[in-house]
Amino acid sequence: MATITTSAKTEQNTSGALAALRPLAVDVAVPLAAYYAAHSLCGMGLVASLTVSSAVPAVRTVAALVRDRSVNTLALVMLVVNVAGILLSSVSGDPRLMIAKDGALSSVIGGSMIVTALLGRPLMSAGMRPFIVKGDAARSAAWDRLAAGSVPGSAVFRRNERAFSLVWGTVLVAECVAKVIAAYALPVETMVWLGTVMLVGAIGLGVLIGNVFAGRVAEQVIAEAGEAAELV
Repeated sequence: MATITTSAKTEQNTSGALAALRPLAVDVAVPLAAYYAAHSLCGMGLVASLTVSSAVPAVRTVAALVRDRSVNTLALVMLVVNVAGILLSSVSGDPRLMIAKDGALSSVIGGSMIVTALLGRPLMSAGMRPFIVKGDAARSAAWDRLAAGSVPGSAVFRRNERAFSLVWGTVLVAECVAKVIAAYALPVETMVWLGTVMLVGAIGLGVLIGNVFAGRVAEQVIAEAGEAAELV
């Protein structure tokens, strides 16, 4: 009997984690996969590939506005990034400008993270929550209570939640500024490989600093879930 209960709980946790990750997969992974498939596999041009990858976020953004009268933030960000890429791709011919353009696209994502954090709806929370909640119903409910401000410690929780997105947004914007400056200050041959190194370094820095605040959020969620369980 215990085996059946444990198995059922495992299946429930797994399905919960998958459900939490589904928005990220649909709004971020699918558009990126569509872009690379169209550009690299099918040989389509940059503008055509970005247009193809814009289909899913465009449909989901409009659907959320019509059905729920709300904004699907992740889908909207991907749509904005694609539109920005299409507009910037119209200015071509200068290899330095093309390198700087890649940095500008990162700044769109980073800027969106900063703005949503300042508005109290941190964009990166959608990516952080599944790894902290892990499909556990008690942790999920604890997150909701802390986010809603209905329990002690909610203010600290929201501050750490916003800080996580602010860290990532600041790192990406800083990487953009550095890449634009380097694109015109260093030889193009150097920037071909250094641009990738800069992006990887920015991501590593985001993980290193962001995990400090993610750890604090996790501690609060686990503690709140434990306190709620004791009251039952």
